[in-house]
Amino acid sequence: MNGKTRQSKSEITTFGFADRLTGVAFKLIFMTLLLLAALGNVLAQDDRRKSTPPEKRIRYQIHFSLDFDKRSFTGSERVRWVNRGSRATSSLFFHLYSNVRVPGDSAARQTAKQEASDEPRLDILEVRSAESNALLPFSLEDQETTLRVNLRDAVAPEAAAEIVIKFKGTVPEIDPEETGLVTHVMQQVSAAIGSTRELRRPRDINYRCRGVMLLGSAYPVLVARGGDDWFRKIESSIGDTLVTDVADYQVTIDAPHTVSLFTPVIEQASAIKEDRLNATFSAENLRDFAIVAGTDMRAEQRRIGDITVRSIFRPEHEVAARRALNIAAEAVRVFNTRIGSLPLKTLSLIDAPLVATLSSADFSGFSAIASAFYVDFDSPTVRNMPDLIREQRASVEESLEWTVAHVIAHQWWGATVGNDAGRQPVLDEALANWSALLYYRDVYGEDRAATALDEQLRGVYRLYRTFGGEDMEADRGAKDYRNSFQYAAIVTCKGALMFEALRKLIGDEKFFSALRKYYAANEFEVAELDDLRGAFVGEASIEQRRAVSRTFDRWLSGRNGDEDIAPPDPKLAADLGLPAKGDARNGSNVFAKVGKFFWQQMTRIR
Repeated sequence: MNGKTRQSKSEITTFGFADRLTGVAFKLIFMTLLLLAALGNVLAQDDRRKSTPPEKRIRYQIHFSLDFDKRSFTGSERVRWVNRGSRATSSLFFHLYSNVRVPGDSAARQTAKQEASDEPRLDILEVRSAESNALLPFSLEDQETTLRVNLRDAVAPEAAAEIVIKFKGTVPEIDPEETGLVTHVMQQVSAAIGSTRELRRPRDINYRCRGVMLLGSAYPVLVARGGDDWFRKIESSIGDTLVTDVADYQVTIDAPHTVSLFTPVIEQASAIKEDRLNATFSAENLRDFAIVAGTDMRAEQRRIGDITVRSIFRPEHEVAARRALNIAAEAVRVFNTRIGSLPLKTLSLIDAPLVATLSSADFSGFSAIASAFYVDFDSPTVRNMPDLIREQRASVEESLEWTVAHVIAHQWWGATVGNDAGRQPVLDEALANWSALLYYRDVYGEDRAATALDEQLRGVYRLYRTFGGEDMEADRGAKDYRNSFQYAAIVTCKGALMFEALRKLIGDEKFFSALRKYYAANEFEVAELDDLRGAFVGEASIEQRRAVSRTFDRWLSGRNGDEDIAPPDPKLAADLGLPAKGDARNGSNVFAKVGKFFWQQMTRIR
């Protein structure tokens, strides 16, 4: 589940035009900014999927009632939890992600009313035993971000408990200006030049804007468990925050009949009664259950084998959304063949008005891409733009293609093979980014893949270093990276390049065998970095194993990026007027020079 301090609207200044950038420099920077949008065998897998009977799986039965106009909802969920640990327990823990508040964020608000209207909220009304209907004591811990339920009887290993939770919630209205392309671009320019820390906030994935309501964490979700330990900690960072186990879902949603509803799966049944739509959805093996509701949204779909791929969009983005659907369908074909079959049978791309600093958001079966990047270059708006922008059509469209491939890959790395994205984000982010390169190689061939590698991976790191960013280890926790620019350069790109180094070291046959075995062994589990390392060491020849371990250490634990990837680009730095290391010139002047260029060129894309 994806869930940054951001530059407020009042802090964004309108700048004039800076004409010193070359077309090549523009292409490199713009493609990098859009990239930040992005941020056994088959039979053995199938056997293991069937090995856990339904009664032994975690299950949610949830009912939502939406008040779209008031941006609120009420709900109840019946949860069956199975104790897979070795000891009995009498307490259950649930994440209440909507209640997370970024450190220092409240101080930026003048009143409690302002805070309440600008952030989502999830309140627990009561908890009962599903068997006896007796009330169960509960408490809110960790600053109301964790629900602790005390059961009347301890749950023995392999036994189950069922409880019913009633809750209600609200989401904020997001100013459309926060979601426009101008704001996205200026935010990334700010991240590239400045050192302000960004932190994801619950409002990033729980809000209403432009007639679209996204409910990314609208219900209490069980905390994942490793053995007898609960992964309770929620740490605000630039990356994803929650660790959750897979579960089966049956969800009914009651909403105004004028609202379209979309979830990770296609509705099983729906009916309209007294101007209210009631829809039912069922799914297996999801780590979360996101909901999108909209007053004017459409969907088109494509069938790839037994997987349905959908593109959900607003009418004004139809051209870009159809192109994204074609890319997603091809990515599913590539990843299913090369990595392993996906257990999810429906994948959806969502055209969502995401706020700046979050250009995509990933959920099980659901991948949202910021509406700001659904650009139709044949539209009258774009045709009236300056030549310098229109000439970048290929670069812009290729960046969107890379992003679509990246977010689709997250259904393999993150949704199916889980990981602690706060502690080891390289496991899903780097693998998803490398998988986008795999998509290019399989669809277009080696020459196009080499270009994509240089522009989408090496180029991001090189630009990061040119803007003064310091090389650092790629295996750190998400909280150690200051903003999206640093996170993309180090975790997403440097980490992805490690897999290219491994592929060249041990060859395609052993590389893909290791990757498929890692995927099969950790399907539906929460993997660790040692699991990934072990898969590659185990597949390598005896003579190669030490070199494989050294490759992991060099790329993830070392600071060899300038030598292994690319050093800073002094010509680009000079073109941009960036200060040399140790130069005391005011950084705001640098921001103004870069900002002038992007502001004047991008304001026409609305």
